[in-house]
Amino acid sequence: MAISYKKLWKVLIDRDMKKKDLCAAAGISHTSMAKLGKSENVTTDVLLKICHALNCDIGDIMEIIPDNKVE
Repeated sequence: MAISYKKLWKVLIDRDMKKKDLCAAAGISHTSMAKLGKSENVTTDVLLKICHALNCDIGDIMEIIPDNKVE
C-alpha cells in the first residue's frame, strides 16, 4: 500500500495557499514538506499539525492507495 497526499495539494489550491504558507501556519519544517511532496513517510505529529492548521480531518489531506496485487 502507498500513501497519497494529492488531497492536501488540492486543499492548498482551494485555499490559495503555498507550501511555504502551510509550513509557517502548521509549524512544520521544509524537510517534512519535501517528504510530503515525494509521498514519503512523515510522522503523525506532522500530519496532526497540518490538520490543525487547516482545520480539517486526516482523510481530507491523505489517502491510502491499495496495491493492485491479488494475494
